Amino acid sequence: MLVDEPALGVARLTISNPAKRGALDHSILDAIATTLSGLDARCVIVTGEGSIFSAGYDIGHLPTDVLADEAERLVAHPFAAAIDALEAYQYPTVAALNGHAIGGGLELALACDLRTAASTVTFAMPPARLGLVYSHTGLRKFIEIVGAARTRELFLLGRRIDAATACEWGLVNAVTDPIDLTESALALAVDLAAGAPLAQSGNKRVIRAVLEAQGGLAPDVERDLIELRRACFQSEDFREGVRAFAEKREPDWQGR
Repeated sequence: MLVDEPALGVARLTISNPAKRGALDHSILDAIATTLSGLDARCVIVTGEGSIFSAGYDIGHLPTDVLADEAERLVAHPFAAAIDALEAYQYPTVAALNGHAIGGGLELALACDLRTAASTVTFAMPPARLGLVYSHTGLRKFIEIVGAARTRELFLLGRRIDAATACEWGLVNAVTDPIDLTESALALAVDLAAGAPLAQSGNKRVIRAVLEAQGGLAPDVERDLIELRRACFQSEDFREGVRAFAEKREPDWQGR
């Protein structure tokens, strides 16, 4: 992950993993969480290198015989730490989507306060094609932003949508010509950084608190959902999904 300061009061984090289409590996996720904890920039831009934002979590390194506890350690914990750090950052954050945002890459973008995308970008959530039950916290984020019907369409079908559709749904706030994306995202970040700091951090905190209060679950329900996700990591279908992805073939689902 690359870090620079393209304007006064603006920090930019760039996902740099072009050989794997911007895949989020453990080191990149750790770097996001660690870097954000040490920043005091009044706005942070998150973007990708080259022509892709992120193809999601790097499942290519998952062992095909992965067990539930190992999958949790390798996937859930570092990813949650990066997402939490973005959401907890006290000042506004902007995702500048220079290329395709898939799976965990899209959730990472949704953890930012605002999103602007190049017109050539496509978006998708592939859990149905990987045998993966997504976290309830991740799904709640999608429901908050695009509603339940659109969330079902994204997660149950797994199809790609284009930037214009994503903007219509509210998945992104603005779409721009690819050549103008960097400049327009920076202009947006400069505007955000110029806002009153106490108001910016305070309003972010209020918005998050209100959303969390609306999305609260009973403790026993939350435990059931966490166990459902953990059971998914133990399933034969999840192992098959990982193998099929690594072997670039269609999975053979068994339903167990």
